[in-house]
Amino acid sequence: MKSIEYYMSLPYCIEVYPDGNDGYAAVCPDLPGCSSTGSTREAAISGIDTAMESWLINALNKGIDIPEPDRLDDYSGQFKLRIPKSLHRQLAVNAKKEGISMNQYCLYLLARNDALHCSMTLSTKQREIIAEGLHTSLEDCLPEEQVQW
Repeated sequence: MKSIEYYMSLPYCIEVYPDGNDGYAAVCPDLPGCSSTGSTREAAISGIDTAMESWLINALNKGIDIPEPDRLDDYSGQFKLRIPKSLHRQLAVNAKKEGISMNQYCLYLLARNDALHCSMTLSTKQREIIAEGLHTSLEDCLPEEQVQW
């Protein structure tokens, strides 16, 4: 059996979100239900180590299988997808209109729709915070005459 020290040394992913109550939540997606909250990002992050350790100790004591974190090296960056010929044609036509390869076009569509899917799981407050951050970022990047809010 692996030790608590072993699991605590693994590079688990931590995600931090505004919690909708003027605070933040830190979660470890690989450990279901493992989370921490705080009034600041730093407070939520500092509490997640304690939450992870408690989660792992509880799982070890109960004999629950503990998932190890995914590693980027576990993925090749490629997968094969079978699609109808009509969809293949439509994707090729749209990619050509955009002046990019079909591979780039499909990557764009996947990334855009994945971002939309992820945003659906956010609260209204979280979406407002992200939108405000995007608004501010764009103002910083664009020349003044191009900013039209």
